[in-house]
Amino acid sequence: MTRAFALALMLGLAPLPLIAAEAGDAVFAERGPWDLGDRTLEWQMTVTGPMAEGFRPTEDGRITLSQDIDPSDQQPILELTQKAGPIDRTIGPFPISSGDPVLTFFLEQTTRDMAALTGGSPFYIRNRMKEALFRGGEVTATDGGITASFQPFIADKNAERMHGFQTLTLTFVMAAPDEPIRELRAETDAAAGYRNELVLQ
Repeated sequence: MTRAFALALMLGLAPLPLIAAEAGDAVFAERGPWDLGDRTLEWQMTVTGPMAEGFRPTEDGRITLSQDIDPSDQQPILELTQKAGPIDRTIGPFPISSGDPVLTFFLEQTTRDMAALTGGSPFYIRNRMKEALFRGGEVTATDGGITASFQPFIADKNAERMHGFQTLTLTFVMAAPDEPIRELRAETDAAAGYRNELVLQ
């Protein structure tokens, strides 16, 4: 945790916007090594947006993070389970010392949804998101923790062809940088009508 970020948490009396680098630091903070044991963490998943080929809305999905043993070497691993309507799949494995699997899933889901709804390149979308997360954004300290937000496409040269996704805002609500992210949200304005949200239960 950087000194400025720690100061923001200690102040905590009023929202305090910090510099862009702090926002990326907060979202990509080291949360490993994970040690879930027999516990699981579950996020409620809701995805809404206009109908389009390749886009799948989700009213009451679940993303579960759990720990297991890799049968090949008997080492602990992490796995994600996605349950949403007819979808029931396991994603992984992920090493327990790695970054946040739920964050990875959320960003990839948002990338795929945006590509389906705009006809844009997922490679371009993914790269612009990465740039925003590492170089832009704002983090605010609140009574309950911190919130980091980003607008990856607000000044994009291709904004006019993004069907409203130039308004996309990525928001991450955390109690502390080293704890699981409480809420992950990707949302456009009402005209575009897209929302992808994971909320820790």
